[in-house]
Amino acid sequence: MELDDTAIQAFADYLSVIRGRAANTVRAYRRDLTEFLCFAAEERGVKRPEDIQKADVRAFLFHLHGRNQNVSLARKLSTIRTFFRYLIREGRLKANPALGVATPRLPKKQPAFLNVDEAFALMIAPAADDPDALRDRAALELLYSSGLRIGELVGLNVNDLDMAQALVRVTGKGGKQRIVPVGSKAMGALKSYLRHRLQTGDADEPALFLGRRGGRLNDRVFRRRFDHYILKLGLATGLSPHALRHTFATHMLEGGADVRTVQELLGHASLSTTQKYTHVNLTQLMKAYDAAHPRAKSRSGAGAR
Repeated sequence: MELDDTAIQAFADYLSVIRGRAANTVRAYRRDLTEFLCFAAEERGVKRPEDIQKADVRAFLFHLHGRNQNVSLARKLSTIRTFFRYLIREGRLKANPALGVATPRLPKKQPAFLNVDEAFALMIAPAADDPDALRDRAALELLYSSGLRIGELVGLNVNDLDMAQALVRVTGKGGKQRIVPVGSKAMGALKSYLRHRLQTGDADEPALFLGRRGGRLNDRVFRRRFDHYILKLGLATGLSPHALRHTFATHMLEGGADVRTVQELLGHASLSTTQKYTHVNLTQLMKAYDAAHPRAKSRSGAGAR
């Protein structure tokens, strides 16, 4: 049964234009939705999205079970729910058939992060004075200093940096912008890199971080460079540049920063997203609680009630 791509294209346009989702996100939504609608048409005989029922959604997840991890199944279900919400918004549906479908159970994972010694070692791993090392050290320092996502890092332009105020303007998810402080070590690394960049780079190229060919640094290239330094230091395998964002949040909270301040710095829309970092060092949190709360010490004392 041939699939009508009209609804998929309209949904992708809505995500991109109205919701402001990134191109990679839109491609992922489109891929998951195409897979689901093809299944509905070919296996369930349902060609029109308006005719899809809850049983069709459940059948799709059952069809994928065993071949996909629960994380992938949950993502696909989220795509389907979002698509039906879009159809309701467009007046093509009155109810969302995916709402009654249970989300697959997800494992509870603590964010991967580096301790202070590991983070400091990683910062100085690009020790040479060649162009790649200068760039990599500045990028690593900025990721750790300001808690950026990798996409935010490679998307920075030179004019996003305020060198005088030690600030950087970051464009995050959905095109939302935030201003984040830049630490002194990161500023020093950025200044060293920018001196070289201004001497050898294309003056008309707006991108802050450049690849070897002079254009904007590709995130895949930087991920490979990151892997190289992780391997060089013998750190845990499987870490990604995103671990430095987790490391930033963890070290800020361990250093006494307020969780709402960290939320603003990370650009999280929801406080609950930031709060996951408060669980990584429960012992330290309990010590802080015992030291600060007026009645905490009585919890284990003879007068505890």
